[in-house]
Amino acid sequence: MHVLVIDVGGTNVKVLATGQRQRRKFPSGPELTPEGMVEKVKATTKDWDYDVVSIGYPGPVDTGRPVAEPRNLAKGWIGFDFVRAFGCPVKVINDAAMQALGSYQGGKMLFLGLGTGLGSSAVVNGKVGPFELGSLPYKKGTYEDYVSRRRLEHRGRKKWSQDVAEVVAHMIHALRPDDVVLGGGNAKKLTQLPKGCRLGSNLNAFIGGFRMWEEPAKNKAQNRNRVRWQKEESRRQEKKNLA
Repeated sequence: MHVLVIDVGGTNVKVLATGQRQRRKFPSGPELTPEGMVEKVKATTKDWDYDVVSIGYPGPVDTGRPVAEPRNLAKGWIGFDFVRAFGCPVKVINDAAMQALGSYQGGKMLFLGLGTGLGSSAVVNGKVGPFELGSLPYKKGTYEDYVSRRRLEHRGRKKWSQDVAEVVAHMIHALRPDDVVLGGGNAKKLTQLPKGCRLGSNLNAFIGGFRMWEEPAKNKAQNRNRVRWQKEESRRQEKKNLA
């Protein structure tokens, strides 16, 4: 079974399919509708084969359906028929939950995604559950306000990193996880990793998307291939950063 994984972000939509080595992407933003997303995904992956689709959605999801409109995209996502639009089975999950599932190594893991906003999720004994911790009140706003991309641009990397460390400390104190992963596009911009955390990778969102269709303890060969792909992609990104 070939899986197409779609990671919908506030800045870009990234895609990868079973058997492919390199992800593709296109810009998202406040004018992106679900119809537009599907159209652009089909155009971007027209030479790829897939049987099913996994979607990481930037907002709350209940029983496989978005239950709130995304903050950084256009409206129209609630009630949209993704199965009909793609013409194949589709599973939708919160984007942070998808990346968390791909980052999971055991125990009780807390995932915090530092991107346009703040994504959050937990995986306990292999079962993933999304949170909306970013919307909780904090100081003069919400937790998301203090770790968002806008905050990073306003405060600079050093002060923003201190804000992130403070927020993470609150989360760890309240939830007592065994493992904390910081992912999302801005996690790599931290000047110092907060105590008790490990750095995740946006690439793990694709691993999570593939895992959504797998049975436990199955498809070991596919897992090895994805680990190999992840290492190769990481090396490509390192070379690009050094160039």
